[in-house]
Amino acid sequence: MNIYLLFFIALAPILWLMISLGVIKLPAHKTCTITMVFTMILAIFIWKMPFMSAITAAMEGAIIGLWPIMIVIIAAIFTYNVAVYTKSLDIIKKMLSNITTDKRIQVLILAWGFGGFLEGVAGYGTAVAIPASILASLGFEPLFAAIICLIANTVPTAFGAVGIPVTTLAKVTALDVIPLSYNITLQLGAFIVLIPFALVIMTTRSIKGLKGVVGITLASGLSFAIPQIIVAKYLGSELPALVGSICCMIVTIGIAKLFPTSNTDSGEKVVNKDEKVTIKQGLLAWMPYILILLFVLLTSPLFPGIHESLGHIKSSFTIYTGDGATATTFKWIATPGTLIIMATLIGGYIQGAKISKMLKIFLSTIKQLTKSTITILSIVAMAKIMGYSGMIASIAVVLVKITGKYFPIISPIIGALGTFVTGSDTSSNILFGALQKEVASTIGVNNYWLVASNTAGATAGKMISPQSIAVATSATGMIGSEGKIFNSTVKFCIGYVLVLGLVVYFGSLFV
Repeated sequence: MNIYLLFFIALAPILWLMISLGVIKLPAHKTCTITMVFTMILAIFIWKMPFMSAITAAMEGAIIGLWPIMIVIIAAIFTYNVAVYTKSLDIIKKMLSNITTDKRIQVLILAWGFGGFLEGVAGYGTAVAIPASILASLGFEPLFAAIICLIANTVPTAFGAVGIPVTTLAKVTALDVIPLSYNITLQLGAFIVLIPFALVIMTTRSIKGLKGVVGITLASGLSFAIPQIIVAKYLGSELPALVGSICCMIVTIGIAKLFPTSNTDSGEKVVNKDEKVTIKQGLLAWMPYILILLFVLLTSPLFPGIHESLGHIKSSFTIYTGDGATATTFKWIATPGTLIIMATLIGGYIQGAKISKMLKIFLSTIKQLTKSTITILSIVAMAKIMGYSGMIASIAVVLVKITGKYFPIISPIIGALGTFVTGSDTSSNILFGALQKEVASTIGVNNYWLVASNTAGATAGKMISPQSIAVATSATGMIGSEGKIFNSTVKFCIGYVLVLGLVVYFGSLFV
């Protein structure tokens, strides 16, 4: 069949997803299920994928969607629900109000700094689920909380979950991880500085909202970007997002305390919530989050002894039966979902909650997230079918053929497409990393620069991925509003990848 016809047929499920979410406004759990079935039919009849291969590809995707992806979302919302029950969330609110009553700076601290930190240590949706739920509880409009956290959770995802997307990209392309990490940070550097300004403007719905906070907003971006670039250049992929986000939070909170601003600068009414919180109260309130950080760091590659020991507690088996099948490995302890649940149970117990009560909360959380579970299992199943059948390759081959030496302009779009379909920077890198390297060699562009653009572009796709949007709606109680969120984030995504494409293209002429 003609490669251009295959290209348009392969795009059909992706276009349907965009139309059904953004125009028809179907609920995500319905449209993703329909799209998955539609994709399977195309794979079987157009790409001649054997029926059992299509079924087992979908099964593999659904199981991976459940573990490790969905379990992290359940764990994150479970942590939030326990915090509501123990009333520790009230203490956290007081502490944040004591830092500042200015909503613009609360967004910088929670959605940007704290969200980046959670992405750096855990990934898999925690950076959207936890900050969005806290912002909603602070009085932010839930739909806004979901959107702002999706947009904030873009650039940090490149080095999320202790650098997994980049270490994976280095492996699939056989490139050195340190220069690869450095090239990614160079491409994303300007975006890291600019996104805080976008978040502040969105919070006030006007560029006038920057009045009085230009300095702290600039500092919030620079204190994230500069440490990230330095760490990536000299240490590689594990620590850039983690170090950058910690520096960002320290600087942003420090400036907020030294040079207080108020919501009156942006037309907001100030409410005096200056209630003192003792150190003991604060530590108790944040205990589950402190333990999450501790557990994730201790089980990360930064502590190889623990990482390898717990990493052996796993199961590996082959689900997909077609060509290119490999064993799928499930880690049962050294995975963010399990670690967050353990941290929440221990932290909640220290706060005074009974284990039996927390187990009831856990079961109600699972029930609360039924529709989100259907969404995520369907979208990951669809991604596996598209990857195994050759549908993704059909899209990529034509894009390369059409663009030629101008391919660097669209290379981030390919990365974003991968994340839109799969919901994962890591999966996008697995799908397209080797392609980017091959094209770089063909058109005479620096391998590291073009391969890095896949990850940079993948960060843009994160904000419009149905999987990410499902996390955001689950966290804020806005299930059914996926279309509204998609329509709000897609315009940012388009602008993001277009500007990034120009950065990559002009950079490719000099690197």
